[in-house]
Amino acid sequence: MHETTEQIRNFLQFVALQFISHPSEAQLKVAEATDNHVRFRLILNKADVAILIGRNGFTASAIRNVLKAAAIRDGINATLQIVSHEEEHQRLAAIEAGQTIEEEDHLESHDETDDDFLEETN
Repeated sequence: MHETTEQIRNFLQFVALQFISHPSEAQLKVAEATDNHVRFRLILNKADVAILIGRNGFTASAIRNVLKAAAIRDGINATLQIVSHEEEHQRLAAIEAGQTIEEEDHLESHDETDDDFLEETN
């Protein structure tokens, strides 16, 4: 699974950099949630979030579809969440405060629940 995760990570980095205006602020966090499920969280400048999600979420949906297709090829379930730095700070503050994070708290464009075990990759 690690090889597939690395390939998807490289794909996401490449694609995201083609769209965003503030690449130095971008972070990609990856968590292997289970033996066959990997979660990606892309943390961007707020303006870049809107650009990457696209109108009606079509751009993000297309990226997620390619990500999922690549993962399924190796029997893995992969998901992507696109958030701003502000949303990520709020999420981390809530986790530190011991609050439960509800999926409804996220924008409709988000496709995954939060995960305490995401690790930053460079």
